[in-house]
Amino acid sequence: MWEPSEDWIKNAEITRFINFVNDKFSKKIDGGKELYKWSVEEIENFWEAMWEFAGIIYSKKYDRIIDDLNHFPGAKWFEGSLLNFAENLLKYKDDQLAFIFQGETKVSKQMTYAELNKSVARLAKSLKDIGVEVGDRVVSYIPNLIETPIAMLATTAIGATWASCGAELQASAVIDRFGQIKPKVLFTVDGYFYRDKVLNISANAKAVVEAISSIEKVIVVSYVSDGKPDISNIPKAVHWDDFISKDEDPNLEFEQLPFDHPLYVMFSSGTTGKPKCMVQSAGGVLINHLKELILSTDCKRSDVINYITAPSWMMI
Repeated sequence: MWEPSEDWIKNAEITRFINFVNDKFSKKIDGGKELYKWSVEEIENFWEAMWEFAGIIYSKKYDRIIDDLNHFPGAKWFEGSLLNFAENLLKYKDDQLAFIFQGETKVSKQMTYAELNKSVARLAKSLKDIGVEVGDRVVSYIPNLIETPIAMLATTAIGATWASCGAELQASAVIDRFGQIKPKVLFTVDGYFYRDKVLNISANAKAVVEAISSIEKVIVVSYVSDGKPDISNIPKAVHWDDFISKDEDPNLEFEQLPFDHPLYVMFSSGTTGKPKCMVQSAGGVLINHLKELILSTDCKRSDVINYITAPSWMMI
């Protein structure tokens, strides 16, 4: 069994958190097992500590942490708070790398936090210009490209709700999912690579758009094509490069929304009928991700994290 060194333990984020909790609540917690015991015995205090320790950005602090611990499911967390999910993820605007993309074609791309902030602001402006508002649904039928999280962040920055399917799904599977939530905008791609083969999905994208009447605009990312592919067969389609704002540095105002504002719509696997929609709250996703990355994985800004999966699935 692997055991951390004394130096690793000393510099671990969970050690800093334990010290923070001990100071804040006058405790004498020693080690992970005692921290876990305290976290389930004093649930409100744990989440209050996590909110502060993680440095969550907000425009209005919560009035109370939870309304009723005995009410599950359905308890109201951090009532009264106003925040934005994307604003928290985009708090850094420096030249440190935010993304490293490695495609199957061996093409690699990188993007800094400064570049990411500008790209999100440009795309958010374009989405607002076509009428995307708080509560609208924006969806993607696209593989894991750098454009995918940019689209998600732009969507959530302006208060719309995001849902995604990987490009590997057939049109019928995408329609079964997206057809339930009436999206206004669809992001898609010309195709993707699998085992050195190019798989074009324009026909699938066309079928999805024709089947879901609520879709008003389709933004197509070029991935497998040299230059801009022909997208004339896809209704309401425009190339990503033509859609994203030409303003290189537009102002981005993050919509300030309640903790339980719908951030994502995820879907069950569909093994027992049509996939079921599962709505995830902005604040819930944010604070749980911070808890997992900071406390469970000891992730620091200097680290690189990689999940091997498609945008059709949630990984924990």
